[in-house]
Amino acid sequence: MKQAVILAAGEGRRLRPFTLNRSKAMIFIAGKPIIQYVIESLASNGIKDIKLIVGYQRDQVFDYIGDGKRFGVKVDYITQSKQLGTAQALSQASGATEDEFIVLPGDKLITPETIMKLVGMKPPAMLVKQVQDPSRYGVVRIEKGQIIDINEKPPIPQNNLINTGIYIFEKNIFELLSTKLDIPEVINDLLQKGESIAAIETDQPWLDVIYPWDILSLNSAILDKKLAANNGIVESGVSLSGPVSIGRGTIIRSNSYLQGPIVLGNNCEIGPYACILPSTTLANDVKIAPFTRIKNSVIGDNVTIGSGSEIEDSVIANNCNLGSHFCAFSEETEINMDWQVYVMKIGAMIGEGCEIGSSVVAQPGLIAGNYCKIKSLKVINGKLIDKSIVC
Repeated sequence: MKQAVILAAGEGRRLRPFTLNRSKAMIFIAGKPIIQYVIESLASNGIKDIKLIVGYQRDQVFDYIGDGKRFGVKVDYITQSKQLGTAQALSQASGATEDEFIVLPGDKLITPETIMKLVGMKPPAMLVKQVQDPSRYGVVRIEKGQIIDINEKPPIPQNNLINTGIYIFEKNIFELLSTKLDIPEVINDLLQKGESIAAIETDQPWLDVIYPWDILSLNSAILDKKLAANNGIVESGVSLSGPVSIGRGTIIRSNSYLQGPIVLGNNCEIGPYACILPSTTLANDVKIAPFTRIKNSVIGDNVTIGSGSEIEDSVIANNCNLGSHFCAFSEETEINMDWQVYVMKIGAMIGEGCEIGSSVVAQPGLIAGNYCKIKSLKVINGKLIDKSIVC
């Protein structure tokens, strides 16, 4: 197995506001976009010829991945102009593949170990995994190591075994894609015709980001495996505990306290007297003013956070400017999404380019769209659409 097709054309509307200007595959987790984890996992398994199906916000993928050389692979791009489904996406690679190839979603976070057993199999085969909430996926029945059927998003799942969207196919699969929108439909048709499809189960990471708050759980899972690394400057009086990764040009000012696992990007400025607590990622060019405390949060590129701020269980996208004494405390709250109510402990989800004044309090569960402007001394809650003004 030397070739892969990665499906990375989708938008990820349920991840708004974080997918307005980037595709789901380009959501950053612990300092890297999801699609980079997929590519690195393929390279580690000796699969270095990659056909990448792109569509929504494709230029960002081009700019970041390029020809793949810096990841040790060769990437060719294929555009899916209309995102109509996974089968239609895969069909775009017809004529570009070898006899056998692996198909993967570009928006699921996997490790090299996740696909290790699958890449040694003969096609057709599917990777399956036990999950806690199978109703969000295609639930798979297997018997004697073979797929029996796939039931998409059943209200009452028969088991916890799901289709990961990772397959080994032969080239003849393209003959079957034209009449279907999604690959599971093609799989079920093959099974009804008596074809055998092997089920390979993995217990290794396969992590999905569906809603904005999922970014936090994926970030925490990756940070748990990070090692300490210091490529920046740490002034006297700074206390570092646990694995803290410090990027190039980043300065930790005196008397700050950092407890890992933490990842700090390049050219950040922290403190003095700042407190960064576990499961926090700061991207590049982030400025954290004195006496600010951040815990279990993901902060994007070019974000400034004023002095005396308190941020917990939150995601703040690129190019935001938060004034002093901004508060986003975390409490258990209800969030309405897709006509369902989710109860979780969460802080604030803040989109790109927001300008927030001093002494603003974000109530738990706030989802603020992109380019919002919030005047000082406001309490904000619920959902704010893009370009909202609160004055």
